[in-house]
Amino acid sequence: MRILVFSFFLLLCSLVPVQAQNFQVREAVLDNGLKVLLLEDHKSAAVTFQVWYRVGSRNEIDGKSGLAHFLEHMMFKGTPKVGPEHYSRIIAENGGNSNAFTTPDHTVYFATMSREKIGVEIELEADRMTNALLNGTYFEPEKMVVMEERRLRTEDNPAAALGEVMAAVAYTVYPYRRPVIGWMSDILNLSRDDLRQFYKTYYAPNNAFIVVVGDFESEKILAKIKQEFGKIARGAEPPKVTLEEPAQKGERRTAFKKEAELPVVAAYYHAPNVQSADGFALDLLSVILAAGRSSRLYQELVYHKQIAAGVEADYDGLSIGPSLFSLSAQVMPEKSPAEVERAIDELVAKVRSEPVGERELQKAKNQVEAAFVFGQDSIFGQALRIGQFESVAKWQMINDYLPGIRVVTAADVLRAAKKYLDPDRRTVGTLIPTKEQAQ
Repeated sequence: MRILVFSFFLLLCSLVPVQAQNFQVREAVLDNGLKVLLLEDHKSAAVTFQVWYRVGSRNEIDGKSGLAHFLEHMMFKGTPKVGPEHYSRIIAENGGNSNAFTTPDHTVYFATMSREKIGVEIELEADRMTNALLNGTYFEPEKMVVMEERRLRTEDNPAAALGEVMAAVAYTVYPYRRPVIGWMSDILNLSRDDLRQFYKTYYAPNNAFIVVVGDFESEKILAKIKQEFGKIARGAEPPKVTLEEPAQKGERRTAFKKEAELPVVAAYYHAPNVQSADGFALDLLSVILAAGRSSRLYQELVYHKQIAAGVEADYDGLSIGPSLFSLSAQVMPEKSPAEVERAIDELVAKVRSEPVGERELQKAKNQVEAAFVFGQDSIFGQALRIGQFESVAKWQMINDYLPGIRVVTAADVLRAAKKYLDPDRRTVGTLIPTKEQAQ
């Protein structure tokens, strides 16, 4: 899973584990199937309220990619009671801030406000769960906004564009092969009926859950949630994604030519999600390989050999479907991608054949633990963590995470590296810079 690692060198030097308290979440389920997760935190007079819909790009079909993200945009175009773009204005006028995001697995709407005003957000979210206006004059203009967003975030970003191509090669069946924002031709062809049907299918209380963290009394805020959301009828059970990614049997390669300053070499290895106990070892392995300037890849490729401008490793096990473990490096000018790839291969071969040192492993544990604890610093961060685990598995797994990290041994890391960093299970991609102007 993706746990951001902070570069606090004092923390790294201390080698002292950070203590974290368990999440004491109160859970309730309304008669219409809507789950509510409440965590009181009275350190400040603020409350964050998040509605998580169990739908993302993995629920789309070929030819209709980008629907979940496009619907997220259109949810701000009003209801019969709330005018277009008034949602954000109302939240701001009441002293709050709000936004939304879409991933392969879920779509989330959220606002953080004072405890006195959070009822405003509850009423607005309940209203648009069932009354969103999706057929107004905003449909085509918003489609242009989404297409421009895709140009800026993917097509004008060489590294992001390479990642999109590599995901499409690494996954042959599972929906993670499609980008969340959608392929450009698909976005262009989405219709109002597509959007309305997607909303009708997936936006229902029994396909959503609410996370609330902050300064409130659980009984009072649950009563308000029941008052606003309890009157929404349960929807039909949405279709389940039953696709399974077949085992990869042999390396795949892709070369991607695009206007860019420097080449990039990347390798995507198939890996399990958070449901596997191996996820703890893979989290630590990603830190050992590329988190910070003392990591193995940085030391070898950037500092000693000076063949890479930067290195990254990522493992995000917080997913419903199969995950990936990735390594990448930006190639220095006058150096070749092949030379960088050989250096990465040598380091991968080493972690697959020799156990990591105890001090190196403990340092990685401290980094992961510190990042996990600091991620709970804000009420928004706590709610996000609860929602992520609930969305892909169950929220209770949060409390198993740090204990799971603490018991990982060097033998566990070696076993995980041998099993998952297998050349036959990887996709290698190379970004080859060109001088042509982007089309």
